Amino acid sequence: MKIINRYLCKNFLGPFVLTFFVALFVLLMQFVWKWVDELVGKGLEISVMLKLMFYAAISLSSMAFPLAVMLASLMTFGNMGERYEIVALKSAGISTRRMMTPLALLTVVISCISFLFSDQIIPHATLKLRMLLYDIQEQKPALNIEEGVFYDGFDNYSILVGKKMPDGETIKDILIYDHSRRQGNTSVTYAESGTMKITEDKHYLLFTLNNGSFWDESSSVGRRPHRTQLPLMRATFDKQYRRFDMSDFSLSQVDANLFESHSSTLTSRQLKEKIDTMKVQIREVEDNTVNMFFNNLYFFNSYIRGNEGFDSQTVSKKLDVASLPSELRSRVLSNAENASRSSMYSMQFNYDEATYRTSNLWTFQIELMQKYRLAVACLLFFFIGAPLGSIIRKGGIAVPLVLTVFFFVIYFALSMIGEKIAKGNVMPVWFGTWLSSFILLPLCIFLTYHATMDTAVLSPDTYTRMIDKLKKIKLFTRTRHENSATLS
Repeated sequence: MKIINRYLCKNFLGPFVLTFFVALFVLLMQFVWKWVDELVGKGLEISVMLKLMFYAAISLSSMAFPLAVMLASLMTFGNMGERYEIVALKSAGISTRRMMTPLALLTVVISCISFLFSDQIIPHATLKLRMLLYDIQEQKPALNIEEGVFYDGFDNYSILVGKKMPDGETIKDILIYDHSRRQGNTSVTYAESGTMKITEDKHYLLFTLNNGSFWDESSSVGRRPHRTQLPLMRATFDKQYRRFDMSDFSLSQVDANLFESHSSTLTSRQLKEKIDTMKVQIREVEDNTVNMFFNNLYFFNSYIRGNEGFDSQTVSKKLDVASLPSELRSRVLSNAENASRSSMYSMQFNYDEATYRTSNLWTFQIELMQKYRLAVACLLFFFIGAPLGSIIRKGGIAVPLVLTVFFFVIYFALSMIGEKIAKGNVMPVWFGTWLSSFILLPLCIFLTYHATMDTAVLSPDTYTRMIDKLKKIKLFTRTRHENSATLS
């Protein structure tokens, strides 16, 4: 039996490792396609791109585990069925349930590894990924000054280079417009030739301008009508140096505190602590709202009526506003209106605050349950893939890949629907998060039962014979009607 267990595990682990990286590559390409607009034109170094791909691959690995388990189980049992190995094992007294047992235990180990990835490794990788993506988004496109085209990548400056030499540094007919004073094209520098170099630390772009002129017709600082027009200033130079800051073209180190409170960057322990804290905060907001509502019932008697000079006996009685003098009546109604409006605004603020915190609470609860759900999905997909593989008995990767994609799309769509419903407060959060698992569980039980019991329900021959019987019944009915029509 140990030889059979090793043989089954060997047949399973090979396709599992292969399909895991294939699935991870497909998910990674989807990630790249999503962020391609942010990556193109930034002049990112190879090391930065590799780091981005590495963090993204780790973040997506939790979704690759279920895909790899199902595809590997389908390929394993499909290949064994196609080579009649399942028939040989059954003739030796080894049932399908016995063949599935070692692989099921191996899938449990893979599920535990998937949970550890989701709980300990993926949050740190997601934090690094979010920080790196934020840096890339804030980074300006790569420096690319083309000849004959105005370049405005530097703040408050427009640069026009008439011609660039083949060496990439020597330039001619340079125009530099300075817009730092927000007065239009009032400050212009022109040079016949020069050089354009980036400093060794890549912090500055240094222009060395030769044989040029400088014009400035800016207005004086101040507001109209005190602003005066300054005379035109013009100067010529043999050589001038202009330096432009390039710090916006390089990646900066964003503070990790900006993303470390996001639900996807927290471990299960941190998520539980965050959820408990948010529940306490929501209860405090609700208690404040209730207290505010009941306190407002006595606000009119204790403040509005009291400030109008009524004695204690009058305050304790019902106030007839219509019987009050006109001046006093308008003052009482005005105070009551202001107090009601203030109370309404306060209660609306508390309601919005409670709604916002509750929505965040649902997000953190879904993230916590998702760590367990993806681990359980490995088991569900195994008990779908293994029975199907033993039934269809098709090896290779074509048919298993189609079935895997089909079931994974269904599972992913149901997961998205369940999360949306849970966030919409239509059903409990736990039920919406586990909705896809609840729907696939009966299918797993059905397939596993009929595959292990060798019933004819899932046999292709059963449905072939059923179709043949239906055709015969249809043919018999048609012949009978034709004979009846002939006799009549």
